[in-house]
Parts: sequence; structure tokens; C-alpha cells
Amino acid sequence: MDKGEKRMIDTKKLDIYDKIHELYDKRREVELGGGEDKIDRQHEKGKMTARERIDILVDEGSFVEINPFMEHRSPDLPKGPGDGVVTGFAKIHGRPVYLFSQDFTVFGGALGEMHAKKIANVMDLAAKNGVPIIGLNDSGGARIQEGVISLDGYGHVFYRNAIYSGVIPQISVIMGPCAGGAVYSPAITDFVIMVEKTSQMFITGPKVIETVTGEQITAENLGGAHVHSSISGNSHFQAKTEEEALYMVRELLSYLPANNTEKPPRRELAKDDDYRPDLAEIVPFDTVRPYDMKKVVEQVVDEDSFFEVQKDFAKNIVIGFGRIKGEVVGLICNQPKFMAGGLDIDSSDKAARFIRFCDSFNIPLITFEDVTGFFPGVKQEHGGIIRHGAKILYAYSEATVPKITIITRKAYGGAYVALNSKSIGADLVFAWPNAEIAVMGPEGAANIIFAKEIQNSADPEAVRSQKIQEYKDKFANPYVAAKMGMVDDVIDPRETRIKLIQALDMLQTKKEERPKKKHGNIPL
Repeated sequence: MDKGEKRMIDTKKLDIYDKIHELYDKRREVELGGGEDKIDRQHEKGKMTARERIDILVDEGSFVEINPFMEHRSPDLPKGPGDGVVTGFAKIHGRPVYLFSQDFTVFGGALGEMHAKKIANVMDLAAKNGVPIIGLNDSGGARIQEGVISLDGYGHVFYRNAIYSGVIPQISVIMGPCAGGAVYSPAITDFVIMVEKTSQMFITGPKVIETVTGEQITAENLGGAHVHSSISGNSHFQAKTEEEALYMVRELLSYLPANNTEKPPRRELAKDDDYRPDLAEIVPFDTVRPYDMKKVVEQVVDEDSFFEVQKDFAKNIVIGFGRIKGEVVGLICNQPKFMAGGLDIDSSDKAARFIRFCDSFNIPLITFEDVTGFFPGVKQEHGGIIRHGAKILYAYSEATVPKITIITRKAYGGAYVALNSKSIGADLVFAWPNAEIAVMGPEGAANIIFAKEIQNSADPEAVRSQKIQEYKDKFANPYVAAKMGMVDDVIDPRETRIKLIQALDMLQTKKEERPKKKHGNIPL
């Protein structure tokens, strides 16, 4: 080999390593986002950077970034590494996910053309591969400097949120102020998680509201985590810190299948005694005494497996995931502690959406029922309780997953029908021996049916008590409904968990078709 050839080889070696070094320099630049100053500012606000959030969320060392070098093409904007969003795929509990994390240090996380393109790309990949998509949102809204093209970008994201709904689980974590168009995408997704004090959601911010209406309000009081978790119902979970919010995502995913063709992950459970003696005492025999339905649920599900959803919103109904003998179930439960467990507008919306989610992702539904009826009042009627209550009926009727109901105490009127009764498709209905299944409560019924007898008697109160008891004996018991096949079995409360295990085992191969259609028209 002569000296000239050797020099050429050395030059080639040098060239490739120069390019490799250049690659790492560019990657480092992308990873720094808006630079050290803006990262420090993000930390001062008590917020993590986009990449720090990813590191906490996913299994260690599993994140693979895609499209790191994409940037805007607007001549009016300075350089923006990664265009304000980090996208890629990773694993959580060893299971694949796709995700995006908006970078507030670059253009305040505002969405522009390429930013939207990056998000749309990972959403498409998630759908093609049948795995969940997670969005870590921290955005000021549309990028004004890019004009209408940024709004078009939002459209591409919204469209995918809608068409992939019910196909793959979609989870949104709100990590900062999300305003304008930035909030519509989370609203379409299956679950929204917010962080106290640092995250807000609103269509129009406090300044715009003050200008237009004269109303003065802080960003936190307008659209903070507490507001959306307890008043509007837009948020499903509220976390004290960003870390807590990200761990919530990890826990939530442990209950969900990867997509709509799979069943949720099952956990093996050691054989144990499933008899629950405490259940005989938890529910008061006196029908007007309140109790905490969550205590019933905790007795029935596997230990520490109940994961409540929207716990601070519409507290008269309790929803959430649990496991029974390792199998994931969705639970819908009246809560007699609040409004006597009656159904109102908010609780109807809350229950209906959860039922539809579980049905989309093959999660069996278990309903614990103790309901006096739909909540009366002018405000409820004028607010559309008819339409909202119909959502529950609709959701249960269209669901094809295993559906089981346990009537613990009261099941009156239209609410009894709506809450997964036999007539709207329940596979199995069990009632406890003290259950009252009737058109209305014995007191009200006796006052109507025996009004004349009570009025004309010498001792109206004594006659009223007698007639109430007569009604209870004749109608308000589970055996009348059991005779008609509306209740499949009257069970010992202490055997509730055993009966549910048996039922879920029996129903695990259930297949049910609905008439072919484009989609139904749920009363919204």
C-alpha cells in the first residue's frame, strides 16, 4: 500500500467520525430544547422538562425518540429544536406505548405545522401497532406566528383522537397551562390527568373573559385541577405533583388492554377464601340509613385493586377499575352516602362514558345497585335529566361485554331499569335477600295506592304503617322479581365475591352481536 492510498483511508475515517460527532452535537442541541435558561425557568415554576417527564413515565432506558430533527419552516420564527414536542415509543410495565411530550421551553409548547405533524405521526403508528397513545400536554395553544396552518395542525390531531377512539386507549396528562385548541384533544381522549397548581385548561383565559364579560377570575379558579376534577368533570384524576400524575398513568395502564381486540392483562392470584363475612354487616338493614358503597366494593375485589376514576365529581355514583381473581373489571356503583345514591345529570354522564369505555376495551361491567331513582327537581328537569339519564340506558344496552348486576338494597323505578337490569341486556342479576325491587319506594307507593283507606281511617298513621308493610311483603322484595326471571338468584351477601368469580368465569367466552350499522346516535 503506497502513502497516497493510506492518506485517503485516514481522511475517510476522519470524515465519518466528524459526521458522527456532528450528529451527537445536533442531538445534544435538540435535547436542550429552548436552552439552559428556559429549562431553569421551567424548574422554577415547579415543572419538569418534556424529557424529564418521559424518563419518569416509561421503563428505564426504553424510550426511543422519533423525528427529533423536525423543525418549523416559518421564516418569521427563530430556530426551535424539535419544534416544541418530543415524540417516540417506549415501554411501561414491559408493554409498548407511543407518546408525545410537549416542550414548554420551545415556543411555550405552542402547536405549529411540524409540531402537529410529529404528534399525528406517533398517533398513526400507535393505531397501526395497536398500542396506547399518551400525551403529556404543556402548551400555550396554537402558534400565532404560523397563522391558520397551526389551526389546521390541530385539526389533524383532533381527527385522529376521534377516529382512534375505542381502538386504542388514549391518555392525556395536563402538565401546564393548556388554552384554546390545546384543550380539545385531551377532551376527546379516554382519560385526563391534571396536576394541582401547575396545570390549567380553559378555552378562553382569564384576561379574555375579563375583557369580554367583565368577570375577574384567576387561572387556577377558572380551569385548575380542582375545578375540572370536582365541578366540570373534564378531568378524571387529580395529582399533587407531576411525578404522582405520571405514576397514575402507569397504574391506569396496568388495567387496560393494548387495543380493542385484546382483553386486559390478567394477574395470577394465590388461592384464597372468597367468603366475605363482613358483607352481612356493611349495608344497614334500614333502607334510609346511608353507608359507603366503596366498603362493599373493597370486600369484593382483590385486595388493594380498586382504582377509582373521577372520585371528586358526581360523588353519588362511584366508578373505577378493580380485579376479581386477577381479572380486570369495570365497576359502576350507586353511592348512598351522597344524594341517597340517586342519579342526576352529572352522575349519568359519568357512568355512561365509563360504561362505553369498558365496552370498547373488553372490560366486564359489574354494577352495584342501591338507587332510589332519578333525582327530582326543577333544575334537573330543565337541565335535561331525561336526555342525560337516557345515556345510561343507551350505554348499558349497546354494551356487549359481560354485564353483571348486584342489587344490595333498593332498586326503584326507571333507575332500576337503567342500571343494567335484565330487560336491557344484563347477563346475570343477583339480589341480596333484603333487596327492594319496585316501581317506587314502599312509603310513596302506600300513600298513593291506599290513599283513601288511610285518609278515612280512625288512626291514619297506624294504617299507613300497616299498608307500607303490606306493600313491602307483597311487592318490595327480591322474590317477586326472581319469580319473573328479572333476578337470576337471591344470594347470601357474604357469597357475593364467590358468585362474581363464578359468573365471570362462565361469561369469559361471551360473544354478542348488534344489528349492523354505521354507529348509533347516543342522546348527547
